[in-house]
Amino acid sequence: MKNIILCSLFLCCFNVISTTAQEKITLKGVVSEEKNNETLIGVSIIFPELNTGTTTNEYGFYSITIPKGTYKVIISYIGFATKNETLVLSNSTTKNFSLSDSFETLDEVVITENVEKLNIKTPQMSVAKLTSSTIKEIPVVFGEADIIKAITLLPGVTSAGEGASGFNVRGGAADQNLILLDEATIYNSSHLFGFFSVFNPDAIKDIKLYKGGIPARYGGRVSSVLDIYQKDGNSKEFHANGGIGLVSSRLLLEGPLKKDEGSFLLGGRSSYAHLFLPLFDIDNIAYFYDLNTKLSYKLNDRNNIYLSGYFGRDVFRLNETIDNTYGNTVLNFRWNHLLSDKLFSNVSLIYSDYYYGLKLGFVEFDWVSGIKNFNLKYDFKHYISNKFKLQYGLNSIYYKFNPGDIKPTTETSGINPFKLTQKFAFENAIYIDAEQKLSDKLAISYGLRFSSFLRLGQDELNVYENNHAVVFNDNFKIYEKAEPIGVETFKRSDVIADFFNIEPRLSLSYQINSNNSIKASYNRMSQYLHLISNTNSPTPLDIWTPSGKYIKPQLLDQFALGYFKNFKNNRYSLELESFYKTIKNRIDYIDGADLIANNAIEQIILNGEAKAYGLEFLLKKNEGRFKGWLAYTLSKSEQQTKGRTPTELGINNGNWYNTPYDKTHDISLTSSYDLSKKIKINANFLFQTGQPSTFPNGQYTYNGVTVPNYNNRNSDRLTSYHRLDASITYSPKPEKTTGLQSFWVFGIYNLYNRNNAASITFGQNEETKLNEAYRLSIFGIVPSVSYNFKF
Repeated sequence: MKNIILCSLFLCCFNVISTTAQEKITLKGVVSEEKNNETLIGVSIIFPELNTGTTTNEYGFYSITIPKGTYKVIISYIGFATKNETLVLSNSTTKNFSLSDSFETLDEVVITENVEKLNIKTPQMSVAKLTSSTIKEIPVVFGEADIIKAITLLPGVTSAGEGASGFNVRGGAADQNLILLDEATIYNSSHLFGFFSVFNPDAIKDIKLYKGGIPARYGGRVSSVLDIYQKDGNSKEFHANGGIGLVSSRLLLEGPLKKDEGSFLLGGRSSYAHLFLPLFDIDNIAYFYDLNTKLSYKLNDRNNIYLSGYFGRDVFRLNETIDNTYGNTVLNFRWNHLLSDKLFSNVSLIYSDYYYGLKLGFVEFDWVSGIKNFNLKYDFKHYISNKFKLQYGLNSIYYKFNPGDIKPTTETSGINPFKLTQKFAFENAIYIDAEQKLSDKLAISYGLRFSSFLRLGQDELNVYENNHAVVFNDNFKIYEKAEPIGVETFKRSDVIADFFNIEPRLSLSYQINSNNSIKASYNRMSQYLHLISNTNSPTPLDIWTPSGKYIKPQLLDQFALGYFKNFKNNRYSLELESFYKTIKNRIDYIDGADLIANNAIEQIILNGEAKAYGLEFLLKKNEGRFKGWLAYTLSKSEQQTKGRTPTELGINNGNWYNTPYDKTHDISLTSSYDLSKKIKINANFLFQTGQPSTFPNGQYTYNGVTVPNYNNRNSDRLTSYHRLDASITYSPKPEKTTGLQSFWVFGIYNLYNRNNAASITFGQNEETKLNEAYRLSIFGIVPSVSYNFKF
């Protein structure tokens, strides 16, 4: 039945609506900011008299086909003054639009009755979009604006806690999120073990988080896609902006390579709190630095090229014992080409590298690990008609995995050089996405992604009896590592294992009226990479490993249903969504698993399954002096690993148990209030159910040693997490729009000094010999101040 439905949907692609006798023309162009020529993503171009419209793509390009004639056109985008023009259209033509900041225009056009509300009509759902200005207003620890911390205030998104890196979406693990910066994969999104994200908000233009209904052009992860685009740079004149904070500072430079044709962007950040540590006789060091770069050039009206990059490093030193360096490097060359008025293409050549280096002075060895990939993407966007658009393309990624290379630091260390077996893989995909307006009320998007994963040859691969790398000990009722019965060797061109998956995507929207709609979606996705970690959130030491002979790819099926409403002339919006998803082949670890420097990771892994379901609520106030949103998520996230035979117990006796990222209740309230032109007040409140954990429920003594006995896996929880943050933004001269402009941000994180538990450990008091619980809290109340400027 599923195949029949899928075939029927794709037949719709070629059921092109018959043209009328009236001759039509195509209007195309680019929408950008007036002051700097920065292209804008997702701008609405509306023709009210025709009750039709379109939006700009990731490069600010739009194309629309309409009958010849004279029409009113409205161009609108959040944060910019709405433009209202009358166009006389007799032939296909190019028309570029430029928008000015809303605060620079006194007589702003207000759209009321007859504008098509694209967010209601489009079938796209489970997508959150945040602007850079919104992110900068959210109070965070140390006063440093943070993209990752901002998205955790949205429904369905949580963090693993203070000082934890990564984020969790709809009950999924952090490694199930695909994070893209200018289309390049970021494998570790955090600085300083989660206290900061790697994304400089000054350099960011657009942020979209896909939680469900994910288009077929995305693949490789089963939980979400965080798609981030950097600014192109100012092609009109030179500008700079930055900020000086208590623990870090940043500076962004941008300007024209050639006026109105080419631009550059150069942004840097660095923390410097470590410079003051010697004043307190502290030898430890912890700091980060990163660099964002981009070159953009318009060759002609049909061709643009971009070269963008990111380089970031974290350094952590503990006396003379530990020296740790890690970070991301990405580079992307892109070529935009307009093949015709209706066909837009983009070619991307991408390099991505995650590096981890560790020196341990007390054992005198160096450890180096990481993952590299080389990625070729070729994407097309085809504007066939106003009611029918296609996106299609291909993607090919070559992976090189270095799980660990150990070298002695001195000749007398006694450590022999040891290199874990490197792994290689090829991931390929072709896709097609269609968006079709079936009637005035019903719109549908559907797509198909065909993905393949080839695990390439490596130096050595263990062979096990019955292909079981893990065996069950019937006597002790535990899982143990299997002993290899041999070793296979391969050439690099050999294929050890191959996987092929068809991934259908479907979303639809039914518009009840101009302000209300119901939407539904289904998507299947495959994930061929796995993060090997024994913590609830990613750490720099975690190792990525590919699917292969003993590890299967994860497979997701997700359904979502939602109700969406705009009211009071779009000043308020309501989103209510429910979701249910299942994941096959989610890996789990046997008890006592040793993950560090393990050259046979398959010996500690079992394949299980996971499921998550929930309800999300989002109420937003979009306009006025007071703005903000209330988000609430009620959800459940569970995992199960059954025994492979009737005699095996599986993990947790084969029963379902809470995943480490299960949060029953998640509430966030985010608000901003313009007290005056000079002063803005921002605040956010968070409440989350405590994180699942496993506590001991008793103990016994064996040969004089006290051994704790633990509850079922993740059957306990940490205490509930909640805090209140607040900040005040002060602009001394808000009316100033030229020359040096500045503002101050004064913030307080955790205003009422809540000691939220990051973890709870158990031990015995040496003096009283009584058992005690120890709660670790990362932050209490944290004040901050930063000075920000631009010129």
